[in-house]
Amino acid sequence: MRIRIDLAYDGTDFSGWATQPRLRTVQGTLEAALATALRLQQVRVVVAGRTDTGVHARGQVAHLDLEAAVLAASAGRSTEPPLLALQRRLNGILPADLRVHAVTEAPEGFDARFSAIWRRYAYRVADTPELVDPLTRRHVLAWPRPLDLDAMNEAAGALVGLRDFASFCKRREGATTVRTLLELEWQRDELGVATARVVADAFCHNMVRSLMGCLLAVGEGRHPVTWAAEVMSAGRRDPRVVVVQAHGLTLEEVGYPEGAELLAQAERARARRTL
Repeated sequence: MRIRIDLAYDGTDFSGWATQPRLRTVQGTLEAALATALRLQQVRVVVAGRTDTGVHARGQVAHLDLEAAVLAASAGRSTEPPLLALQRRLNGILPADLRVHAVTEAPEGFDARFSAIWRRYAYRVADTPELVDPLTRRHVLAWPRPLDLDAMNEAAGALVGLRDFASFCKRREGATTVRTLLELEWQRDELGVATARVVADAFCHNMVRSLMGCLLAVGEGRHPVTWAAEVMSAGRRDPRVVVVQAHGLTLEEVGYPEGAELLAQAERARARRTL
């Protein structure tokens, strides 16, 4: 059976998602807890989106393939359904900065990574002294100058759609930088914190933080609103675009289709994207 795991974490003290030797990572911590809870020597999970060091998640999704008998045995003497018992055991093992919100049996065709049709991130910025709150310093970026969100949204409009984001991605051998950016919009929340809503079918390495760096430069007046489009059209990394700090970024939600579309989407996502 395939198990879906919905989880959240504070990325501050993790060296990103992916397992790395001698480093504390989200994947390594989760897999170790699963192995303990399931009484297995080794466990491997597949994730919707591998977050970088310091990036947080409120709506991360992973999957795990598991023998039904192993799951049933792991519940021990618990009278709860095995999946609920597994969730409780995991949260009893995991550290406080990593929580499992749900453990469910995945529908046929589900793949946490390839079945996803969109990922939604938020980037939060406190751009005036009264908005800088020591209690939110781990997930809100303190910015030294006021931002013009209207200018930032005008600049962002030129980036939405099916594009080659080579100008905003750290290149990886053999990987495409073509993505569909579905939404990119800045608003202020109820406290006044500038918050970007960023939705795409997928993201390449450093893409969101590079987009944020470009738009913040526009928002504080260092570049005109046309600069984002100019950077995009160049088709290569611009050294003037700063990859902003990771801690302002949170993976908020991952979207999936229903029914037979789960498998169809997974097959489409495995194909190399082109313009």
